[in-house]
Amino acid sequence: MTKGQLPKWVDYGLLPALNLIAAFAVSGLVVVLIGEDPFEAVKWMLFGSWGYGEGVGFTLFYTTNFIFTGLAVAVAFHAGLFNIGGEGQAYIGGLGIAVACLAFDAYVPWYITGLFAIVGGATFGAAWALIPAYLQAKRGSHIVITTIMFNFIATTLMVYLLSNVLRPQGSMQPSTRTFTEGGQLPLLRNIWPSLDLGQSPVNLSFFLALIVCVLVWYLIWRSKLGYEIRAFGANPTASVYAGISPVRITVITMLISGGLAGLMGMNEVMGSQNRLLLDFTAGYGFVGIAVALMGRGHPIGIILASILFGSLYQGGAELAFEIPAITRDMIVVIQALVILFAGALENLFRPAVVAFFNRFSDEAAA
Repeated sequence: MTKGQLPKWVDYGLLPALNLIAAFAVSGLVVVLIGEDPFEAVKWMLFGSWGYGEGVGFTLFYTTNFIFTGLAVAVAFHAGLFNIGGEGQAYIGGLGIAVACLAFDAYVPWYITGLFAIVGGATFGAAWALIPAYLQAKRGSHIVITTIMFNFIATTLMVYLLSNVLRPQGSMQPSTRTFTEGGQLPLLRNIWPSLDLGQSPVNLSFFLALIVCVLVWYLIWRSKLGYEIRAFGANPTASVYAGISPVRITVITMLISGGLAGLMGMNEVMGSQNRLLLDFTAGYGFVGIAVALMGRGHPIGIILASILFGSLYQGGAELAFEIPAITRDMIVVIQALVILFAGALENLFRPAVVAFFNRFSDEAAA
């Protein structure tokens, strides 16, 4: 281990754990300030997310959303790009999935419709990332500004489409019609009743998310394109001398990132709601940033971070029900603290840990 470099188990395991402990410690102080027992709060959060079948199902359902959006952000990170447009890309990806379901649900089984929906979600999500990618690659427009602006454009576009184009005649609700059975992903509780998942909406897209994790791992660490993405992210100037085109890598990476975000709609649109409706993304695209940071851009880390945030979402709902003094707003504060320590304060403990391991290395060398 060279001076200043941390072992992988420290960089990928210990540092995220320290950030998480700090976030929960501050959250515990907030709970104490309102006069409640933090250990009781932790007990109900754990029970709500993992203590019974339906809670587990909802935890895995939320986890699925975070895996897709976390992978989307992570792929862009590896190229040195900060894609914070996952919310809008997932929104438009849901439109592509809905178009496939509306077109085929009455004619073919769900697994055929699902293939078209996967292509539609990935294609629409990638297309929504294309213009910001082009502006970054050819015009130098900062990817952060363009992607966040495209989130607002996506929201406005969806309001128009669901209110004026896709809304069934005679309906006042801004949504598409409900898909028939040929456009609905099977729920795990219907496939395996013995799992006892209650009425949770977890569906087959959970396994799709795990498959995508494997594909992303192969892309980034086992393919020529992945090597070019990582090389460009590590040193853009040197990668140009090596013959890597910045324009090509920027555009391709953003297309992959947008396509991954677009697949989130498989869980919400085709798996849970069975229709396209307003605001189904519910902030999952932004939480994906914290998931990617906590997971250090690696699919395994992203799965673990997604499970954490899935537990916070489901366990927080149970906590707010069992301890009314801890409101939903308080749960959002706890989630925000985790995001704060995992994101903005991600390097809070790094200098001290690096100094400790440097001193340890010097003593070992002596």
